[in-house]
Amino acid sequence: LTATYARPKTSHFLPAISTMASSYRNTQPVLAMNPSANLWRTSNYTRNSNTVPNYLSSIQRENLDLVRKTMFYPSNRTVLQLATLPTNWYRSNQSNYRESESSRNSAERLRRDTIRLMQDKEQQTRRTQETTSKNIGERLNDIVFWKSEVRHEIDNMVTEIASPCAEVKRRLERALAAEGPLQVSQECLYHREKRMSIDLVHDDVEKDLIKEVEVIKSCQERMRRHLDRAIAQLASNRAAQHELERDISDKVTAQRIDGRCHHLRNTSDGIGYYRGIERLDPSLSLPDSWSRFTDDNILHSQSERATSHKLRDEIEILLNTTSNEMWNQFNNVNVAFTNRMSETADAKNSLQTHLAKTLQEIFQTEMLIETLKKALRDKECPLKVAQTRLEERTRRPNVELCRDNPHHRLVSEVREIEDTIQKLQERLMEAENTLQTLVKTKVTLEHDLSIKANSLFLDQEKCMSMRKSFPSMPRLVGYT
Repeated sequence: LTATYARPKTSHFLPAISTMASSYRNTQPVLAMNPSANLWRTSNYTRNSNTVPNYLSSIQRENLDLVRKTMFYPSNRTVLQLATLPTNWYRSNQSNYRESESSRNSAERLRRDTIRLMQDKEQQTRRTQETTSKNIGERLNDIVFWKSEVRHEIDNMVTEIASPCAEVKRRLERALAAEGPLQVSQECLYHREKRMSIDLVHDDVEKDLIKEVEVIKSCQERMRRHLDRAIAQLASNRAAQHELERDISDKVTAQRIDGRCHHLRNTSDGIGYYRGIERLDPSLSLPDSWSRFTDDNILHSQSERATSHKLRDEIEILLNTTSNEMWNQFNNVNVAFTNRMSETADAKNSLQTHLAKTLQEIFQTEMLIETLKKALRDKECPLKVAQTRLEERTRRPNVELCRDNPHHRLVSEVREIEDTIQKLQERLMEAENTLQTLVKTKVTLEHDLSIKANSLFLDQEKCMSMRKSFPSMPRLVGYT
């Protein structure tokens, strides 16, 4: 390698030498001093201040002699006017030295203070970040604890809704749907009113029939009131479950966000500046109110479950009581009856055939409704996925928030799924209306069948044959 000489750069703070030289072109030539008069040396800087006046007086005397010798020359007058006294020159140098030393001391002190400040702030920043990470970790532990509590309560509530509470509600509905006992008693009374002559008498059979009607209506009224309570309690249970599910959904989201924040480091991807975010306070709760909110939801759910359990016990007792009352009264009425006439075979068979077809169609329609509901539930997850994708993509920063092909496809997908759900809901509504019509048709057929039987058979054997179809004990309590 060959070393090359680099010419020093010209300073921009002082003018060039040529420029300075050109500024003195019109001045007189510099006075050529006598070499013997140039007595100043560099070592004079270190002399004491008391020696300076003697030295300066000797220089002044020599300069005075020199001036006397040259004062008669006009060309030397300008040079004498421009020359600086050695005292000023010495003071100027001393002032520059002191100013330079002061500047260096100030710069060194500033450098030390700045380095110490940077080190202190670096340690403070690290400690603050560690404390914040620790606080976020503790917050995550709190979220996990309350989430487990809420999930446990949700499991209990789901079990309560799906098994015991819904089961007693269905039993009540089946018990109320058993219109046979009341209908038979009323039909018997109706037929006995058509008795002619002396047979039209207010005997013990008619008294027991009237009492049976009253017992059945009273039992049905009590079951209906408890059914309304069961429906309201089931709605309350589902509302409490919904609150818990919404709470746990919020906690899952908060856990995911805090977990992501907890794992963020200075070298993590995705960190950036958010100017003014520290001045924004979107908080809706405090730690105490936050934990109290979840605790209140859990306590409310537990209270609803306790109420539901109490209501189930009451309904169980009611079903057993009403079934015993109706069955005992049925036996008392049967003791008074001797014979019944059978229904007309053709009318009965025809009505029963239509009734069977209607029941089969009701079953098929119910299966269709369940299938439609399942299809609607199956569309929920794809819709959630598409909407979640759209929502997540709205968080892309700046120009990355592009309306690209995936965005158009996601929007189209959401609209397509929503259109499908709307069509399925329309079909579900049509199926439910059809089911209601079929149920009404079924009731009409049963009623018409009873009317036909009552119209055709007026004697005691007909009434007795109707009473043989009285529901069994399991049906009265709603098991079948």
